Amino acid sequence: MSSVLPSSIRPAVEETRAARIKSEYRPISSHLAIAPPVSVVIPAMNEAENLPYVFKTLPDWIHEVVLVDGNSTDDTVRVARELRPDVVVVKQVGKGKGDALISGFAACTGEIIVMVDADGSADGEEIVSYVSALVGGADFAKGSRFANGGGTDDMTPVRKLGNWALCTVVNRKFGARYTDLCYGYNAFWKHCLDRIALDCTGFEIETLMNIRVVKAGLRVQEVPSHEYNRIHGVSNLRAVRDGLRVLRVILREKGVRRGGRRTAAVPAVIGRGQVL
Repeated sequence: MSSVLPSSIRPAVEETRAARIKSEYRPISSHLAIAPPVSVVIPAMNEAENLPYVFKTLPDWIHEVVLVDGNSTDDTVRVARELRPDVVVVKQVGKGKGDALISGFAACTGEIIVMVDADGSADGEEIVSYVSALVGGADFAKGSRFANGGGTDDMTPVRKLGNWALCTVVNRKFGARYTDLCYGYNAFWKHCLDRIALDCTGFEIETLMNIRVVKAGLRVQEVPSHEYNRIHGVSNLRAVRDGLRVLRVILREKGVRRGGRRTAAVPAVIGRGQVL
């Protein structure tokens, strides 16, 4: 029996097939599509001037944007809704970046979660590299400014030295192979949150996540990323104060056993913007 469809019904069948494919897969480019829905979490406090730049770089194929508003006194929420009417706004109850991210993670409905800062320092077009790493087999895609292909325009020599020192300590104490530690541009499968229960409120949240994914035996892949200068406003980051908080987290985590045996993370670095 011939498998060729009659010409009279072929258009209807092809239209049905195209509709099914469109509902199941999200096109990223003309040659790449994904099935897992992607949520982008953006913690923001008084970032109304920067949000237009941040939202402009976000891919149109992402599933949702979750904005966590840290009790802004400017038009952060209004601007976000104007830029993206379907944005999910979460009003932060506590304080600190860690608290904001935890609140945002809880509100996500996507299978993949991407963390993006609201100051304009992250390029949303890099999200494809993070998602590619996860779909390719990684549990946690960790952005690195110092992996081959990465870079930073917004790091003083003192901060760079501190980041290197803290990164070295984490690598030695936990068997990791990180090239960057204190960077907030990361992505992961949502189910990983069950393995790395988060319980800190400040900028040290990134370090805590990096340590706990290693201790939980999750597969980590570094993704080269370029950090740009903040566009407007002044950062709330304080190098010495927050560096000491990061160090305290490292020392505390050394004495906490999670996820069974300790397993090293072995980053498989891919080029910036490259799709696996």
